[in-house]
Amino acid sequence: MDMNTIEAVVPTTDPAEWRDGDAWLAGGTVLFSYGSLAFGPRPLRRLLDLGTAGWTAVTVSGDGIDLAATCTVAELYRLPESAEAAGRPWPGLDLVRPCCDSFVASFKVWNTSTVGGNLCTSLPAGPMISLCAGLDGVATILGPGGASRTVPVADFVTGDMKNCLAPGELLRSIHLPASALASRVAFRRLSLSNLGRSGVLLIGRLDGGTSLVLTVTAATKRPVQLRFDGLPEQHQLAAALDDGIPQELYHDDIHGLPAWRRDMTYRLAEEIRAELGAPEGATGLQASGDFWPPRALPPLAGRDALSKGA
Repeated sequence: MDMNTIEAVVPTTDPAEWRDGDAWLAGGTVLFSYGSLAFGPRPLRRLLDLGTAGWTAVTVSGDGIDLAATCTVAELYRLPESAEAAGRPWPGLDLVRPCCDSFVASFKVWNTSTVGGNLCTSLPAGPMISLCAGLDGVATILGPGGASRTVPVADFVTGDMKNCLAPGELLRSIHLPASALASRVAFRRLSLSNLGRSGVLLIGRLDGGTSLVLTVTAATKRPVQLRFDGLPEQHQLAAALDDGIPQELYHDDIHGLPAWRRDMTYRLAEEIRAELGAPEGATGLQASGDFWPPRALPPLAGRDALSKGA
């Protein structure tokens, strides 16, 4: 951590207090790693600390789930077994733990890293981006003077480490609608190594039990969402991927070449199409070729106390 240019840490949630040289501080797991030059050649001077915001991490209602930007990965991981979520007919909750596991991070990161921080860092492999975009999440963004606006999470991230936030704007929360949570879902993830960063992460959803919504992340520089009236045939799915993802949109870094990411996107998309086209209950949520077996999700007890391989 090299942040020797910081002159003040200001506890605030008011965008009106933001000025040039500031950065919003939530968990800080990425900000502290990048240091004072996290956002360019001009060093940071102040951190606007959200640690005392007091926002409720998770709010469950008949309309869906609201996640505060300051909700930690550990708090989100507890959600599927919480009293608030118990008994709700929301298959979409099955996506929460696989997406949390996709951090491949230690318990220290889980207890500090936030949902909002993952969105705002806007890395292609951000698993909270995958989860929230795949469930049609809508972000609420605060601006100076009490201004606010909403943006679908699928449009929030605009590129590798790029998003739609204007200087000083603050991500407040993400709403996951009950209609998306009630959909049947499928999950696929691949990386080049057993405990590596996601190279491809796809989420499929059957809206209304018939219409496929496919969200492609990690393979691409920004989320790509494809919607179909019904369940497409294999050739229709491939054609939609051809049209929806130009070659230059596939991400290129040490975690996967664009050609590999493209090929795996087509492969995993077809697996999702086949799974959601099969009778319900015939297959379970899977991570194809990855480090946890289908449906063998670890128990809640001890997850915050034990380190995962990172």
